[in-house]
Amino acid sequence: MPIASTLRSGVLTALIVGLMALPGAGRAQDTVGICGDSTVPHLFVDIESYPRLDLELARTPQEHEVGLMYRESLPADGGMLFVYQAESREGYWMYHTLIPLSIAWIDRYGNIVDIQDMPRLTDPNDAQEASKTVYNPAKPYWYALEVNQGWFAQHGVGVGQVVTFCL
Repeated sequence: MPIASTLRSGVLTALIVGLMALPGAGRAQDTVGICGDSTVPHLFVDIESYPRLDLELARTPQEHEVGLMYRESLPADGGMLFVYQAESREGYWMYHTLIPLSIAWIDRYGNIVDIQDMPRLTDPNDAQEASKTVYNPAKPYWYALEVNQGWFAQHGVGVGQVVTFCL
């Protein structure tokens, strides 16, 4: 293979690998100015009061599958952000989830496209009961954000508002 072709191939491979590791252009977490030098991933809601959540991240399919299962509590201003590599329509359920949650689905630009409350099941370990109640988003999303049930309402956060991720 000619050296120019080898060099071009190497540069292309490095570019692709580098781009896979970085957030996509135009996504919500691209706003570095508001984030500062945080050592803990967090999220701001772009409204006057700027409510903030400290985030745990779920980036892989395995982390998505476990999510907040088996947890007995979640800090008042804590949450889990599920990050997807492509647009998704995947629904969520409350199997093995011990705490009531609210979920916001967020598009690639940080716009909240849907919010739903997900109450604790009578028996969180009953797969049959859990499979009867699947929470599906109104629109496709790139991120799903789970918080304690009622957090969005308590902070005046609704569909159409924008979030800023500081990852």
